[in-house]
Amino acid sequence: MSMQVILAQALLGLNVGVFYAMLSLGLAVIFGLLNIINFAHGAMYMLGAFIALIGYSFLEKWLGINIQIGFWASLVIVPLLVGLLGVLIERFLLRRLYQLDHIYGLLLTFGITLILQGLFSNYFNVSGTPYPGQPESLSGVVNLGFMYFPTYRLFAIVVSLIVCFATWFFIEHTKLGSRLRAGVENPDLTQAFGLNVPLMVTLTFAFGAGLAGLAGVLAAPIYSVSPLMGADLIIVVFAVVVIGGMGSIMGAILSGLALGLIEGLTKVFYPPAASTVIFFLMVLVLLFRPAGLFGKEK
Repeated sequence: MSMQVILAQALLGLNVGVFYAMLSLGLAVIFGLLNIINFAHGAMYMLGAFIALIGYSFLEKWLGINIQIGFWASLVIVPLLVGLLGVLIERFLLRRLYQLDHIYGLLLTFGITLILQGLFSNYFNVSGTPYPGQPESLSGVVNLGFMYFPTYRLFAIVVSLIVCFATWFFIEHTKLGSRLRAGVENPDLTQAFGLNVPLMVTLTFAFGAGLAGLAGVLAAPIYSVSPLMGADLIIVVFAVVVIGGMGSIMGAILSGLALGLIEGLTKVFYPPAASTVIFFLMVLVLLFRPAGLFGKEK
């Protein structure tokens, strides 16, 4: 097998890995800082893709506006809208369950997922709807020497990496990030210093939901927009988070990227195992390092 084929498949695997990383990052932020298992994260990803699709269709069909700026605007507006939904979910639903067992939050977010999937399944094609709003500046291919790679996929990789590592830097190396972590470790003492811990919790959940929405916008021009696109991905993303370490920000990023590469290379050397290799690795990690590769033992 030629090195060119291996490199090409590795790059395609990295393209999948950046979406694993972004979604895993959102889950890790919510669980690591708020201790909430958010099963609705895949629905937020699906919602981001659909809002981008609906927004483009509205401009095109109803207003007769054919402008490429719609996609660029959706990269900013859609995460804010999905984050706003996250605010409502945390403020009016999840906040009532913080003192209860984690299973209640898991069941609640699972119910939210079923509601959103049911609503969109009634009005959209379950098998998938293509997104037509990819800007012309990102069409075509780029010559990387060993292959011609779609320009938009390369753009999605770069943007996802920037967002992931910027989030890690913000949480781990800024004053606001340290205050947020302090509010999680000791909310009573942090609030005594004048910080609004409930607001920080709400904004953190909204930020994690916004990351899923942004991933949905970036994925829309690559994959068909479907009500089940989040459900198909969320189980894999949970496996990625477990491998990286529940709550580990850097673990979520690096594990997502690495597992995307491994999945891509598995398609080259043994295609039947490509859909299960991540779960096989998860079993090994749970057997030998239950806290995850980057997690901390409690």
